[in-house]
Amino acid sequence: MNYAMTVSNLSYSYPGAAPVFRGLSFKLHSKETLGVVGPNGTGKTTLLLLLSGLLKGTGSIQVGSTVLDEKTAKKIRQKMSFVFQNPDDQLFMPTVYEDIAFGLDFLGHTKAAVANLVDEALRKVGMRGFEERSSHHLSLGQKKRICLAAALARNSDIMLFDEPTNELDPGGRREFIALMKSIQVSKIVVSHDLNMIAEVSDRVMVLNKGGMVEIGETTRVLTNRALMEDNRLEVPSSLMP
Repeated sequence: MNYAMTVSNLSYSYPGAAPVFRGLSFKLHSKETLGVVGPNGTGKTTLLLLLSGLLKGTGSIQVGSTVLDEKTAKKIRQKMSFVFQNPDDQLFMPTVYEDIAFGLDFLGHTKAAVANLVDEALRKVGMRGFEERSSHHLSLGQKKRICLAAALARNSDIMLFDEPTNELDPGGRREFIALMKSIQVSKIVVSHDLNMIAEVSDRVMVLNKGGMVEIGETTRVLTNRALMEDNRLEVPSSLMP
């Protein structure tokens, strides 16, 4: 079995607070989508920050065959893309083109190669023609597509999504879910949108009380009514009889 990521005995606490994680361990399979759910305050976003190296915990995070540490952090970040919950945290350049192209030259791409990567990423998210627009003048759904395009342009092996459908209207939500499903890389998706998690995930991990309560095949986990209720969740309506 090929693993895109192996997390072993991960622990983390914010200063002066109870531990967010105490010995969390799991594996992300190659090309799978792992949904992460749990009640508020269980560290779902913190987990993504730890996995991407933006926060430092104890334990081991291995991406492919490389263990995350101070020496390998830059190399590992080049293999990952993080799509933030709020697009305005990610979009800060004058134009859409520059937002997507940001950092690609540091990965060794020529100017022509960057242009091709940006064009292909915009094609995939249906946003060609927006290159010279200001990202901050776009709708929320369009901004989220630009963030996704920026992630796609990096050709990452792993993509991390934090509440990707949050605040989208029904049409924008359907379109973004379709885009996510079309991306053939390993993905970790954190969300309270359990119907979306049910649709996009191969497996689901439930977090609560400092660790993992359950992990397994999506339908088996999300239709376990006792498990859902014990962890302040509900069975998704899309999976109800």
